[in-house]
Amino acid sequence: MADVVVVGAGISGALVTRALRLSGRDVVIVDRRRPLAGSTMASTALLQYELDLPLHRLAEHVGWSRASRAWRRSARAVQELGDIVRANHLRCQFASRDSLYLAGSRYGRVALKEEAIARQRAGLDATYLDAALLRDHYGIERTAGIVGPGAAVAHPARLTAGLLRRAMKSGVRLYHGANVVDVMPIRNGVLLTTDDDRVLVANQVVFCCGYEVPRLVPPRTHRIHSTWAIAARVRGTLPSWLSHTVVWEGANPYMYLRTLGDGYIVAGGRDEQDGSAHTDLDALPQKAGLLREDVRDLLPALSLDVTHRWGGAFGESASALPLIDRLPGHSRAWVVAGFGGNGITFSVVAAQVVAAALRGERDPDAALFRIDAHLR
Repeated sequence: MADVVVVGAGISGALVTRALRLSGRDVVIVDRRRPLAGSTMASTALLQYELDLPLHRLAEHVGWSRASRAWRRSARAVQELGDIVRANHLRCQFASRDSLYLAGSRYGRVALKEEAIARQRAGLDATYLDAALLRDHYGIERTAGIVGPGAAVAHPARLTAGLLRRAMKSGVRLYHGANVVDVMPIRNGVLLTTDDDRVLVANQVVFCCGYEVPRLVPPRTHRIHSTWAIAARVRGTLPSWLSHTVVWEGANPYMYLRTLGDGYIVAGGRDEQDGSAHTDLDALPQKAGLLREDVRDLLPALSLDVTHRWGGAFGESASALPLIDRLPGHSRAWVVAGFGGNGITFSVVAAQVVAAALRGERDPDAALFRIDAHLR
């Protein structure tokens, strides 16, 4: 018998566990893999508060109040993650960065101007750059950009491992090789069944499985996509601004990049809607080559030697906001999923929402992330 079972030993599970322990809950973590062996290891840990869907476009779907609150909450979460790292003395290469968002094939100059105005209206620090300013300040040939503070970078494995180590020192038990396949409500709790017929009984359960959502989550609220990334050694001199700025673009397919601080660049993107495409090993060299060329097109003075390449899956909700809610028909079973490109950032928010609910409190933004909000 456990108080709270957290299913998933990645970054989401680690952050949720931390918040629950601070609330005085006894927590057991279970995972079908070893810790950190799921989607966390595919993360490039470019930590943005900017959502995949621009603020002005999200407002068209969910209304201005909901959209602006979600963006502000995301911005706060990046800063709060920094507070967590410092308070726990985590050696995970966390560092604050500016974010440079570039016009592309999906969102051009006009859209970025509208987006900058929307962010400013929401109280976010955003500066619109026309083509001349981009060229002068960054040496980039694009029609427009938006720059502002509030992003960060980190080492995802070290961040997660540090949180899990501290959780276990505080009394949290962690078991791997336990693949939970079913959840059943019982009186005053839940009964969890694994694929080898083991049974766990808990007062509450929180599924933090990344893109591997429980079957009870309505399918139309959640989609699985594939993504790819590379790490490349830079031959030559990196632009000085790139050491304190992350870059991403409003394009389809899109690309994002950041530096590692030791003469390396990490770039990712080239997403596909097929959630299993990343498992095709024959596609990996092609995707890596395309990402290398994307970086070269943006920064033609750089010469890159790709040293690492990988693919992964991620979950995205129908509304571009995450799912943080009880499972349908279950008062004691929670799911956190659908984070899109903001996995670590929204994991911070999920931890706060779930911990508040289990304390009998209501997070002021909880309604933004309810499952039924994605069915409208």
